[in-house]
Amino acid sequence: MSRGIEQRRAVRRVTLNSAQRAHWPARVQAKYEDTHARDKSLYLSWLADSYLTAGEVEQSAKATSRALDLSAGVASVRPRQRLAPVLRCLSDHRALSEVADVLEKARG
Repeated sequence: MSRGIEQRRAVRRVTLNSAQRAHWPARVQAKYEDTHARDKSLYLSWLADSYLTAGEVEQSAKATSRALDLSAGVASVRPRQRLAPVLRCLSDHRALSEVADVLEKARG
């Protein structure tokens, strides 16, 4: 499946009504234990990107923060590479405290 199709599907999910949107990522993440940190952090990087596309900057920052936490303990560089463009886009919103926090975490 191409990345464009994946992202469009994720954007559709992200733009669900408010109640569903608030609980959907947590339900999906709960299915995967942190022992699958690489895969989970990659999933969260796509989710963060989709949140940005949908204009949900704070949610993007939360997903990015969790992805950073998970990717810190894996040998693969792919999750961190996937987060780089998300972090660049988030930097345009550094005035938001959630974004400032995740940018600081990424630098640390």
